[in-house]
Amino acid sequence: MSSTIDPTTGAARDQARSAAPETASAAAPVLAWPLVERRRRTGEAHNGPERRNSEPAPMRVLAEQALVPAIGPFRWAAVGVGLVVAMRTFTPTSYRLLAVTLALVGYAAYRTVRPISLRAGRHVSGALVAEMAFHVAAVIGTGAWWSPYAFSLLPTALATGIARGSKFALRTTVIAVALISTRHLYAVGTELRSMRDAAVWSGLIVLVGVSSGWARQVSTESARQHSLALNRLGELTEANALLFSLNRVAQTLPASLDIDEVLESMTARLHDLVDFDSSTILLYEDSDATWAPVRHSGSPIPNTLPTESLPVPLATAMRGRGTVSVAFLDGAGLSPAARSGLYASLHARGSLLGLLVIESNEAKRYSAKDIEIVNGMLEPFGVTIDNARLFSRLRSIGADEERSRIARDLHDRIGQSLAHLGFELDRAVRANERGADPTPTLVELRTQVRDVVREVRETLYDVRTDVTATHDIGETMAHFLERVRQRSALDVSFAQDGSGRLPLMQERELWRIAKEAVVNAERHAHASRLQIGWQCDGRTAELTVSDDGDGFKKHEARTDSYGIIGMRERATSIGARFEIASEEGRGTTVRVVVGRPDRSDRAERFDRSERRGS
Repeated sequence: MSSTIDPTTGAARDQARSAAPETASAAAPVLAWPLVERRRRTGEAHNGPERRNSEPAPMRVLAEQALVPAIGPFRWAAVGVGLVVAMRTFTPTSYRLLAVTLALVGYAAYRTVRPISLRAGRHVSGALVAEMAFHVAAVIGTGAWWSPYAFSLLPTALATGIARGSKFALRTTVIAVALISTRHLYAVGTELRSMRDAAVWSGLIVLVGVSSGWARQVSTESARQHSLALNRLGELTEANALLFSLNRVAQTLPASLDIDEVLESMTARLHDLVDFDSSTILLYEDSDATWAPVRHSGSPIPNTLPTESLPVPLATAMRGRGTVSVAFLDGAGLSPAARSGLYASLHARGSLLGLLVIESNEAKRYSAKDIEIVNGMLEPFGVTIDNARLFSRLRSIGADEERSRIARDLHDRIGQSLAHLGFELDRAVRANERGADPTPTLVELRTQVRDVVREVRETLYDVRTDVTATHDIGETMAHFLERVRQRSALDVSFAQDGSGRLPLMQERELWRIAKEAVVNAERHAHASRLQIGWQCDGRTAELTVSDDGDGFKKHEARTDSYGIIGMRERATSIGARFEIASEEGRGTTVRVVVGRPDRSDRAERFDRSERRGS
C-alpha cells in the first residue's frame, strides 16, 4: 500500500489502497504464550488456567460409564440360571412361570439395546426403582425366595449401586428384600428353613448393592485423581517446554535481542535492499509523548520530535499502515536535503511502536518494487524491536537486586576504607606543607591500600560465590566460613546435617540470608564466637546463625538495620519463616525455617532459648 503526498496542498491521494486507521477493539485481549503453544485436540476449548484447575467432567463420566457394559452379561447370566432352575418346575399349567420368564427375557433384551444412561443424573433414579420393582414383582409372583429368578435381583442391585451410590442402593435393596421376605414368610411360614433362606438372600442382595456403590465411589475418585495427575503432568510439560525455550532465548539474548544490535542489523538489511541517502528509525516514548530517533544515518536531526512537529509524510504514515511514498518532498521530509522518501509505521501487539524513514536526495527515487520490499519488512521489524525492548526491560529488572547488593557491599567494605585513605592523604599533604616528613604516613597508607585491595578481592569472591546444582549450601558455606576464619579473629563453628536438598531457588535464597547474617556478625556485632547450623532432609530445612556480640534491643533496632528487611524478604519469597532474636550484650540469633517442624521440636527449642536467656 502506498500513497503520494502533494506538499503544496497537504492532501494525500491514494495510488493503491488507503491504509485503514487503527481502531481499538472492544473485545477483551487474548493472552497467549509467545514462545510455547500447547497442542490441543480438535474441539478442545481454550479455557486457560481455570480449565486446568477444575476437574475434567468427561473423565469422570467416562469412568462411570465404563462400568455400564458389564451389567448386561450379569443380567443375562441371572436369567439363564433362572431358566435352568425353572426347567425342573415347568408343567403344562405353569402359565405364570412362563409369563415371568418371557417378561424377564424381553426386559434383558430391551436393556441390552437401551441400557440405562448414567448421564441422566438424578433422573436415572426412577428407571432404577422401576427396574427393581419389576424384578421384585417377578420374584414374588414365582415363589418369593424360592423363586428360580431370585438371581435376577443381583444385576439390578449392582446397577443401583453403580448409578447412584451406596446410600441409594442400601435404601432400595432394603425395601425390596423386606417386601419379598414378608411375602415369603407369609406364604411358607416362619419355620427355620424359610427364615434362613430369607436372611441369606436379603444379606446377599443388600451386600451386592452397597458394595457396587462403594466400588463406584472408589472408581470415580481414582478417575479424578488420575485426571488431576495427568493435568499436573500436562502443566509440568508446558512449564518444561517454556523454560527450555526461555533458556534457549537467554543463551542468544546478547546476540539476537540486544536493542542496539537489532537496530544495527535492521539498518544493514535496509541498506542492502533499498538505496537511500538517509534513514531513521523513530520509537515512540510513552513518558513524554515524543518520538526518539534510536538509529539514524545522514543529515543531523533533532534528538526528540513531538507528535505535533512531525513532518506531513510521517504524520500520514503514523495514522495508517503500509508504506507512504512521496516522489517530490521539496523540504517536507525529515532530512532537509531529501527530495523523495518512503515512510512507514511499525506495529507490535496491535499498537503503534515506531516509524521508519527512508529518504533520498533524488526526486522520484523509489518505485513500486521498493515499496513492496519495505512493506514486507514492517511486521518483522516491529516484532523484533518490541522483543528487544521487552527483554531489555526484563534484564534491567533482574539486575536491580544484584546491583543493589553489590553497591551495599562496596559501600560497607570498600567505601569506608577509601574514605579513610582520603583522610590520610590529606594529612600527609598537610604534613608535607608544614615541612614535616610524610614518609611514616605514606608507609601506613601503603599498608592500608594493600588492605583495600584485599577487601576488593574478598568482595568479588563473595559476589561470585553461590549455590549451584553440584554444590549445596553445606559445601558453599564451608568454603565461605573458612575464608571468614582467615580474614577475622572470629571463632567460627559450623554444624550441618544435610540428608537431602531443597529446590535450587530456595537454597540460593537461604544461602544469601546466611551470608548476610555472617557478614553482619563479622562487621557490626563485635563478636568473638560465631555458630552456624544447617539441617535439611529434602522437605524441611532450618538455618541458624548465632553470635555472642553486642546484640540490640528489639524495640530500639531499626527494621532496616543490618539488612534485616532484605533477609526477611528473601525468606518470604520462598515461603520460609524468618525469626531474629537479639538481646543487648548477649548476641543475636537469626533463624530461618522452611517447612513445618513438629510442635514438640519447636517447644524444645523455645525452652532452650528461654533457659539461655535466663
